[in-house]
Amino acid sequence: MSDLNVLVKELKHRASSLGFDAFGIAPADARPDLPEKLRHAIELGYHAEMEWMAETEDRRGHPNQLWPEARSVILVGMNYGPATNPMDLLAEKDIGILSAYARNRDYHEIIKGKLKELAGILARRSGADVKVFVDTAPLMEKPLAEAAGLGWQGKHTVLVSRDMGSWSFLGAILTTAELPADKPHKESCGSCTRCLDTCPTNAFPAPFQLDARKCLAYYSVEHKGQIPRELRTPMGNRIYGCDDCLAVCPWNKFAKIAHEAKLIGRPELERPALADLVQLDDEGFREMFSGSPIKRIGHARFLRNVLIGIGNSQNTAYLPAIRQRLNDPSPLIRGAAIWALRKLAWEEAETLKATRRMRDEDAEVEREWEGQV
Repeated sequence: MSDLNVLVKELKHRASSLGFDAFGIAPADARPDLPEKLRHAIELGYHAEMEWMAETEDRRGHPNQLWPEARSVILVGMNYGPATNPMDLLAEKDIGILSAYARNRDYHEIIKGKLKELAGILARRSGADVKVFVDTAPLMEKPLAEAAGLGWQGKHTVLVSRDMGSWSFLGAILTTAELPADKPHKESCGSCTRCLDTCPTNAFPAPFQLDARKCLAYYSVEHKGQIPRELRTPMGNRIYGCDDCLAVCPWNKFAKIAHEAKLIGRPELERPALADLVQLDDEGFREMFSGSPIKRIGHARFLRNVLIGIGNSQNTAYLPAIRQRLNDPSPLIRGAAIWALRKLAWEEAETLKATRRMRDEDAEVEREWEGQV
């Protein structure tokens, strides 16, 4: 057995002991098709307002554009399977649904520390240079993970694994070492279209294509303005992300509940009450979501999402909280509160619209009063 094969065997063993559930290696040039696929998606506008995707297109399309000296890519996967099906919560309109990946610590921090240890072993044993990435650089981890044999990119564009279903976090190590590559995984979705059919906003124009301009996960997490009016009712009580297309994947029947303690959902984030969340001030928001990826969207965007959930609740008990938020300093929160008021008490909203002494200084908020946003 060659020295490199011995090293790879050691890396696989250490990756397992660090809590990774999958390990594979692909040549850096394993996916020459990616630049064209990325160009096509950007030309069609599927990246929505994520301009950083277009700005980093050249580097994102190929690992060697990101780092010319890279010869191999090590991909690792970690299971974050939830204890229950997130879609079971859709009928409980008085709770907010947080995407399964965000119910505890930020996965970037958890995986990056472990990945650095693994990369350190590779660097010391081989003398090669290494670079570590956890969704923090213009690197297309999912198709590279497919090339490394971890699974395949499903019709919902997320990596699917025979062992982890659709619930896996990915990390990558680029290295100048030429390591023995694993066999790519074949696409195994067959004729199944459950992920496409279940999407509440028809965000998949075709299998293996996602249009972020229709995706609830994009709007509730990445989008900085008001949620488009046509997507608010379909949003339901999803207040951070959307797991529908992941949750219905038949391969999840082989998935296990997350074993990494910091990825297991905190009890208070499993079924948080909208009545409690709408009362959070900025300090309370930061305290509740300390260490969570939710914290990065900020208090205003989070309350925007909560108020959309409240507007969809059909529960007029929320009206006092909505009225309180009509005067919030944040136009995002004011605008969402107006929409929630119009949903739950249309006549009251119309009366307030007619009797206001001053127009709102924010044009978008003013359009919410007119029902135009």
